[in-house]
Amino acid sequence: MKILTTAALIAIGVLLFEFIVFFHEFGHFITAKKFGVQVNEFALGMGPKLFGFKKGDTEYSLRLLPIGGYCAMEGENEESDNERAFVNKPVWQRMIVIVAGAFNNIVLGLLMMSLLVASEPMLSSTTISGFAQSAFTSKSGLQQGDELLAIGDYKIRCSRDISFAAAMLKVQTVDGDDFSIYKEDCGFTLMRQYTSLKAEDYTEEELDALSKAFNGGIEKLNVCETKEDADKITVDTINEVNRISGLDYTPEKGKYMPTRQRFRTDVTVRRNGVVTTIDNVDFYTYKGDNEKPALAIDFTVAPLDKTFGGIVKESLNSTYSVVKMIWTSLFGLVTGRFGMNDMAGPVGAASVVTQAAQVGLETGFGDAVYNIVYMMMIITVNLGIVNLLPLPALDGGRFLFMLIEVIIRRPVPQRYEGFVHAAGFIILLGFIAVITLNDIARLISGTGFGE
Repeated sequence: MKILTTAALIAIGVLLFEFIVFFHEFGHFITAKKFGVQVNEFALGMGPKLFGFKKGDTEYSLRLLPIGGYCAMEGENEESDNERAFVNKPVWQRMIVIVAGAFNNIVLGLLMMSLLVASEPMLSSTTISGFAQSAFTSKSGLQQGDELLAIGDYKIRCSRDISFAAAMLKVQTVDGDDFSIYKEDCGFTLMRQYTSLKAEDYTEEELDALSKAFNGGIEKLNVCETKEDADKITVDTINEVNRISGLDYTPEKGKYMPTRQRFRTDVTVRRNGVVTTIDNVDFYTYKGDNEKPALAIDFTVAPLDKTFGGIVKESLNSTYSVVKMIWTSLFGLVTGRFGMNDMAGPVGAASVVTQAAQVGLETGFGDAVYNIVYMMMIITVNLGIVNLLPLPALDGGRFLFMLIEVIIRRPVPQRYEGFVHAAGFIILLGFIAVITLNDIARLISGTGFGE
């Protein structure tokens, strides 16, 4: 049964990927047809042709490899005497045809996001509603009721921005004597005591009293202002929990460390109607894969009423959030913030989609499909944005030549533009090959070339 489920998810992933490609190429196709451009072939897939048919001037074909597609227009890459050739159309029409594919990708991403948002049981705000018991953020300044406006320099418009902003943070080495870290350690001391009680047998009333005493201590600890206050709150809470439980818990003395690693940044919030910036907020930091520091969000946000208007607003904000995340990531690549091992090609993308599906399967087939659609939504928006980059062989590179044509009032000679795009295409293929090999190495050994 698991094999059949996995096969079904792979099929869904492949179909969604081809639908993304279809939607992109259909943008070129429909606008080309609208402006009277002759389309020689509209193909879904690459490689050998499985079957096809011809209608008018256009051959419609399905090809063997489900890894792409194309819309081949007359005079797209060479001079042509055909008055319906792409190269002979007004520059403004060619511009629209070129950007239509990327536009369709972003529209498709919005539609996918709308389906995802509509399927969620509730909408999420950006207002903090509560904290995990060992939350670092509450011990370093954030409070219940804070409306998040920015994490570092990353503006927060919707709940998805929170995780994207957190993912952009760099781990820092901070002073082990820092007061917020002292409170974090006190919180862990109380957490260890509370965890030890779970093995004991208590009545519902006793458990309620223990939880109330523990949570009361944590709440006081979060807002205390001196180490002496933190010590007193910790001792008083331990004594109160011992009194209720009838045990004699004695905490182990923590090991002093002169430095700690934390994901730390300033956070701007709206608190009681006033915009304020909380300096040096720590996000929950733990050791992840390969003992590297990892980050987790340690607070929850308040739900919003699920209305039609709310769904539309959330879909627009969330799609914008993905677009911003992709642009920020691209900027990070250019500036050296990210390296090769932060990128993924077709193999890596397929691996991520598969992992997302497997995680979803742990709770149900519907969750697996949700995760696949979410990953595909990111991929389609990513495809649209990357295609608009002003690089040779991409739609954005072609658009750049058209802008030059508008400025100098004559087209760049086709042989020069063709040479630039051909060279760019070779470089692009080489880049994809390197990224793909890195993806394969990461799948086989768990590490890429740069790790």
